[in-house]
Amino acid sequence: MATASTVPSNSAKPPSLLWSMLEGRAVFELGWFYALRGAMTQLPQGDGHSVIVLPGFMASDRSTRPMRGLLEELGYDTHGWDMGRNVIINREREKAMNDLLDRVYRLDERKVSLIGWSLGGVFAREIAKMAPEKVRQVITLGSPISNDRNHSNARHLFEALNGEEPEPLRDGRYLNIDEAPPVPTTSILTKTDGVVAWRGSVQKPGPQTDNVEVTASHIGLGVNPLVMYVLADRLAQPEDDWKPFDRSGWRRMVFGEIKA
Repeated sequence: MATASTVPSNSAKPPSLLWSMLEGRAVFELGWFYALRGAMTQLPQGDGHSVIVLPGFMASDRSTRPMRGLLEELGYDTHGWDMGRNVIINREREKAMNDLLDRVYRLDERKVSLIGWSLGGVFAREIAKMAPEKVRQVITLGSPISNDRNHSNARHLFEALNGEEPEPLRDGRYLNIDEAPPVPTTSILTKTDGVVAWRGSVQKPGPQTDNVEVTASHIGLGVNPLVMYVLADRLAQPEDDWKPFDRSGWRRMVFGEIKA
């Protein structure tokens, strides 16, 4: 959704009105999720490490419950953020997210994977930059990770609630959100996103970055079975042996690769 980045320019545009109007198709993705719920338990199994899931703008842990339930069954210790709706970003909220990462990390002294949906992905990347020694990897879903808020059609609402310069920005953070954290980072995006223009979700190429394209709506990213497949694949990788998503064979027809 909207981001806590620098003042927007005129170089980016939000998604077309057509894709925004078609966001209601997320209900079919939710139905697809539950239709395949049993089959998805056969996805790659986890090693028990902790996963924190951060919700999108204006959303709460309720929106990520289906995803977290599946990941629990796949063998992960999942955590919501337990901070109500994701509306305001200030010093208190930033500290709460950092404290959450520290608390979960200390449960078993193992690195934690972070999943962030939309604005939650921006936060996931930024807290990983502040404590990379505690983070195993970051996965974002349709997140506005460019430095231009104009990629999001939620920009005006975000700024109405947070101002153009939220407190963390005034403190010198969130200035370069297009820079990936120093940990493996995967951006899952869709060219039919009706909230965040897909170009705003493409991260720069690097030895630990990857962009995976799926067919989905923005609102449906957290329940889309294609996204669940990518999440299971990414999370199941050995901690010190991260590789880009494998697009060989049949995956080439389903999952796209986008370069910055």
